[in-house]
Amino acid sequence: MSSKQNFRDSGHRFFSLRSFIHLRPFGPAQLFTTSFLSIIVLGSLLLLLPKATYENISYVDALFTSTSAVCVTGLNVVDTELTFNLFGQVIILLLIQIGGLGIMTITTTYFSYYFKGGSSYKSQLLVKDITSEERLDNVFSSLKNILLITIVIEGLGFLLIFATMGKEDFTFGERVFFSLFHAISGFCNAGFSTLSGSLYDIRIRFDYPVHLIISFLIIFGGLGFPIIHNIWKYITNNIKGLYKRVFRHEKYSYSSLVISVNSHIVIITTAILLIIGTIGFFIFEKEGVLTGYSSPFGKWTAAFFGSVTTRTAGFNSTDTAALSVPTALLFIVLMWIGASPASTGGGIKTSTLAVAFMNFMTLLKGKKRIEYRGREIPQQAVSRAFAQMTLAILFIMAITFLMIQIESGKEPLDLLFETVSAYGTVGLSRNVTPFLSNAGKWLIIVTMFVGRVSLYTLLSSMTKQVKYGKYRYPTEEILIN
Repeated sequence: MSSKQNFRDSGHRFFSLRSFIHLRPFGPAQLFTTSFLSIIVLGSLLLLLPKATYENISYVDALFTSTSAVCVTGLNVVDTELTFNLFGQVIILLLIQIGGLGIMTITTTYFSYYFKGGSSYKSQLLVKDITSEERLDNVFSSLKNILLITIVIEGLGFLLIFATMGKEDFTFGERVFFSLFHAISGFCNAGFSTLSGSLYDIRIRFDYPVHLIISFLIIFGGLGFPIIHNIWKYITNNIKGLYKRVFRHEKYSYSSLVISVNSHIVIITTAILLIIGTIGFFIFEKEGVLTGYSSPFGKWTAAFFGSVTTRTAGFNSTDTAALSVPTALLFIVLMWIGASPASTGGGIKTSTLAVAFMNFMTLLKGKKRIEYRGREIPQQAVSRAFAQMTLAILFIMAITFLMIQIESGKEPLDLLFETVSAYGTVGLSRNVTPFLSNAGKWLIIVTMFVGRVSLYTLLSSMTKQVKYGKYRYPTEEILIN
C-alpha cells in the first residue's frame, strides 16, 4: 500500500473520529468549566510554595484547599491557621474572591470583549440573563454595578466586623486581617476562617454581633447578583422618584422597574428556609449543643447562624460533630438546596426548589400552566429544575456509596453529610474531612468542583446541542401512576 493511500486512510479515520465525538466550539459552558479548572490548578501550585506554609504539605492537600477556596466550599483537610502563613492565607483569600464573584461573569464578558475585539450578540444575551437586564445596552454597566455592589457590601462588612469584635483577644493587625478575611469569605459564602475552630473558636464563640454581621453577609451573597442588583435598582429608583416629588414638586414620577418574579421567588423561598432552619435547629438542639449558651438571645443567635450557614456558607459557631441526628438530617436538606442562582453559593438553588413545588401544586389543582404574580413560568424552567434535582440526587448517592466503600471505618451518615456539604459548596463538616484517605480526598475534590460548576452545566459542555427541525412527532401519553 502506498504512502498516499495510508495518508488518505488516516485522514478518513481522523474525520470519522471527529464527527463521532462531536467537537464543539469553545462556548460559555466550556469557558466557565475551563476557567475554574485553571484557577484551581494555579492556586494549588501557589499554595505549594514554601513561603505560603509553615511546613510542607502534599499536593493533594494543596489541591484540596485550592478547590475548596475557588469553589467557595470551606472544607479543610489541614488547619488554615496552623498550616498557612499570612502569604498563604492571602492566596486563599484571593482564590475565594475570584471563585465567589464567579469566573463566568468575567470570562464571558470582559475577556471576550478584549480578546475578540468586542462582545458578540450571543455573549451579551448570556450576560443579560446573569444581570436580569431588559436592555442589552445596559449589560456592561450592570456588570460594573455588580462589582461595585460587591466592593460596597464587603467593605461595609469589614468595617462593621472590625468595629464590633473583641479588642482584648486580637492585636490591631489581627483584627484588620480577620475582619477583611471574614467579610470576603462571608459574602462569598466560602466558610474559610483564619481561626482553627472557625467561629466556634473560644475567642469569637460568644461574639454575637460579629456572628450576626457575617450572617447577613452570607445572606446577601447567597441571594445572587441579579436579585441584589434588582433590589438596588428598585430602591434607588423609588428614592429618585420620592426626591422629585418632595423637592422638585413633580406630581408624577414614572417608575419602570419593579421587583421581578425571579427576585420575588428567591426572596420568599430564602426567608421561608431561614425560618424553618432556625426554628428546627432551636427545637432539636435546645437540650443539645445550645446548652452551652446561657442566654435566650445567644441560643436564638446560634440557631439563626446555623440556619444561615447551611445555605452554602460553612462557618460553624457550634460543634457540628455533636449535632443530633434530626439536626444533621435537617442540615443535609438545607445544604442540598443551597443558595440562589448566579450567587456565590452552590446547591440545587432556591428557585429550583420553588419551581418544583409550584409545579407540584399546579398538578394537584389540575392546572396545566404554572402561574405566579401575573406571569407564567415557562415549561423549560420546570424541566431544568427537575433535571437539576435529579442529577444532584443521583450524583450524591453515587459519591456517598463510593465514600462508604473507601472510608469503611466511618459512619455512613457522616459521609453523606460531608458529600452533601461538598456538593452544595457549604463546608460544614462532622470532623470527617481532615481524616480522609487520599482516595476520599479526590472524591470530595471532584464533588466540590461538580457542585460549583453544576453537573447540568458540566454535562451540557460535553454534549452536542441539537436543534429541532421543521417537524413534530405525534404526542402519546405515558402512564406515570
